[in-house]
Amino acid sequence: MNMRERIIAGKLFLDGCEGLPEERKKAKKRMIAFNQTLPDELEERFQLLDEIFGSKVNAWIEPPFYFCYGYNIQLGEECYLNVGCTFIDDAKISIGNKVAFGPGVTIATVGHPIHPDYRRLMYGNPVTIEENCWIGANTTICPGVTIGKNSVIGAGSIVTKDIPKNSDAVGNPCKVIREISEEDRQFYYKDQPFLKEDLVEVYRLNDV
Repeated sequence: MNMRERIIAGKLFLDGCEGLPEERKKAKKRMIAFNQTLPDELEERFQLLDEIFGSKVNAWIEPPFYFCYGYNIQLGEECYLNVGCTFIDDAKISIGNKVAFGPGVTIATVGHPIHPDYRRLMYGNPVTIEENCWIGANTTICPGVTIGKNSVIGAGSIVTKDIPKNSDAVGNPCKVIREISEEDRQFYYKDQPFLKEDLVEVYRLNDV
């Protein structure tokens, strides 16, 4: 088993061999180039994203965006990443369609042993975020976590364990506070209701 296979298998690893440092260096050059693009340089920005992820990307990512390799991130259709997201992608990060990230979200797939004698070593566990999730600002998602589809993670949460689908979850450690239900169709914030005339007007204005 080589080092790359150890990473995939979730075993202890070090990342200073087998061309891994060179791949991170190449990724950081692309990352810096992307983060320095101007708002009207969209063609250059999307070309860099295709190179970073190693496939065609249909997502909106606000610079700055930080990562280790890029190609270990599988990004679904119509995702949105707000400013300052950090994805530590030594292990795989799988993100479904229409996932939205608030500013400053961190996904970490890597951990270190607790004992200082072994802390230089690392281990990786993949992270999965299923479709239609909303990850609030400054959330940290830890190695090995799966967040089920349609779930909302409240701002500032530390997600250390799996979150089931259709859940509203928040806290440190992040815990489910309730299930998302049909009642959530009635109000969009506290006691502010969805009104048909508001929805019609918003969509009309957006199409202008």
